[in-house]
Amino acid sequence: MKEKKNKSLFKKFVAYYKPHKKTFALDMICSFVYAVVGLLYPMMTTQILDVYIPGGMIKEILILSAVLLAVYFLRAGMNYYINYYGHVMGVKMQAKMRSDLFSHLEKLPYSFYDNNETGQLMSRMTNDLFNVSELAHHGPENLFITSFMTVSAFVYLCTISWKLALIIFAFLPVLLLIAWASRKNMTAAFKKSREEIGNINACLENSIAGIRVTKAYANAEHEQARFEVNNNGFVKARSKAYKAMGAFSSSMNLVTSVYNVIVLLAGGLFCIYDSANFDYVDLVAFMLSINLFISPIQTLIAFFEQLQDGVTGFKRFDEIMETPAEEDSPEAKDVDRFEGAIDFVDVTFGYDERTVLDSVNISIPKGQTYAFVGASGGGKTTLCHLVPKFYKVEHGDILIDGTSIKDITNRSLRQNVGIVQQDVFLFTGTFRENIAYGDINATEEQIVEAAKRANIHDYIMSLEKGYDTEIGERGIKLSGGQKQRLSIARVFLKNPSILILDEATSALDNATETLIQNALSELCVGRTTIVVAHRLSTVRNADKIIVINKGKIEEQGTHDELIDLDGIYRKLHDAQYKDGNVTGLIDCN
Repeated sequence: MKEKKNKSLFKKFVAYYKPHKKTFALDMICSFVYAVVGLLYPMMTTQILDVYIPGGMIKEILILSAVLLAVYFLRAGMNYYINYYGHVMGVKMQAKMRSDLFSHLEKLPYSFYDNNETGQLMSRMTNDLFNVSELAHHGPENLFITSFMTVSAFVYLCTISWKLALIIFAFLPVLLLIAWASRKNMTAAFKKSREEIGNINACLENSIAGIRVTKAYANAEHEQARFEVNNNGFVKARSKAYKAMGAFSSSMNLVTSVYNVIVLLAGGLFCIYDSANFDYVDLVAFMLSINLFISPIQTLIAFFEQLQDGVTGFKRFDEIMETPAEEDSPEAKDVDRFEGAIDFVDVTFGYDERTVLDSVNISIPKGQTYAFVGASGGGKTTLCHLVPKFYKVEHGDILIDGTSIKDITNRSLRQNVGIVQQDVFLFTGTFRENIAYGDINATEEQIVEAAKRANIHDYIMSLEKGYDTEIGERGIKLSGGQKQRLSIARVFLKNPSILILDEATSALDNATETLIQNALSELCVGRTTIVVAHRLSTVRNADKIIVINKGKIEEQGTHDELIDLDGIYRKLHDAQYKDGNVTGLIDCN
């Protein structure tokens, strides 16, 4: 099973070479020429020592030296192509993998991001894929050069002394045995170090994003301590990886060093006891040429760490690529625009074996406003997330205009659903770019109109660069109310038929809340609207209020009906209004 998986992984890796066949072929040709040229020096040296110098053939020595100099210039050209075009090929493969990974991440469900930290994903997108690109470039040429040089060197050594060559070759299995024994430990160690780099990135991303909170609470030392835990974890993991690498490298270097001793000892004995077939010139030539055999093995030693990093990186890349993406059912069809009637039919849903919603049944007529209220953790937001299929309904169904959302494509469903949340996410960029996110093809007039309806246009125009003003990372330059109004403008531009307001005003002061409620009141007119709120004042005029408690519907009705019922809603209402304070209302009628 494992062997089959490794073959599949290898095929996926090789597939990224296909667009670069020409570059790859030339890279291999250059590697071949580079390797062949490396064989010429000891061969020519043997010829000069054995024939030209004893014969006083100065002309031949000069000619051979000139030829050797010319081939070294050729070798330099081959080396330039390998290092330049080979690396460019690796970078292009890396870019393709990164593009594929980003595209796949965009298709993964909400549940994936619930269980994976941003820093870990960033590590796989950058560090891991860099190691993969280095393997993509150096791997084939190193393996090719190593194999070719090892075989060629052995054949050439046999021409000098096949007996001595066989003695040297007998030690090769020892090297292979050490490499095989070390591989398992090295793979596990390098994988662990990759995970620790991801932990560092996750901690760093989290700490930098929350730097203002850190400063506000004067907790810099605490954040430093948290970071050091991950940093020390990386040091330990990397130390184990290098321990495995050191044991492997030192063992192999010891064996290769022993080669020189064996050559000197055995060659000296051959010179004494078999001088007719092996003399000191052969011994010198053999000792010069033994490096041709040892050098590829040393290259393999240096390459092995890169091989482990690259293989580990590609496995981590493939883990994400193998994560199932969101898919439409075969029966799913595009819907241009909804009327907006929503029916929850026996909907049951849970996270990690914990039931959040239990047999929920709600019918929301088109164009009406329904409010979900109740204690935190009761399932209100989860219910909203099921409408645009952020999570799949486990049991039961949700119908829109009588059609199951399972039979509607994700794209067309989400194009018809607008969401305004308490925690607004804005992209780094300008006001224009963030508003236009509601409709990428919107005209300037449509963007301005959306901003006006969200009561943010006047503020934007008071700025020097107007709509071209940068809002900072995640809108850091804006107040909470300005962020909220900007997100509302985005939804105005989207013009959905179904609107979800999830605690849209709960974090705002009363003055700002009133301003935003006016925008929300206009936004929800003519749309089916679901409002999730803790402040009951914001949902008082809803067509119906649903009280959800521990995943079940406990009460439903209008505000007055629920007050008269004297149940959970009445208790929530009395708790919030015990001081007689009433905030503004959202009027969607």
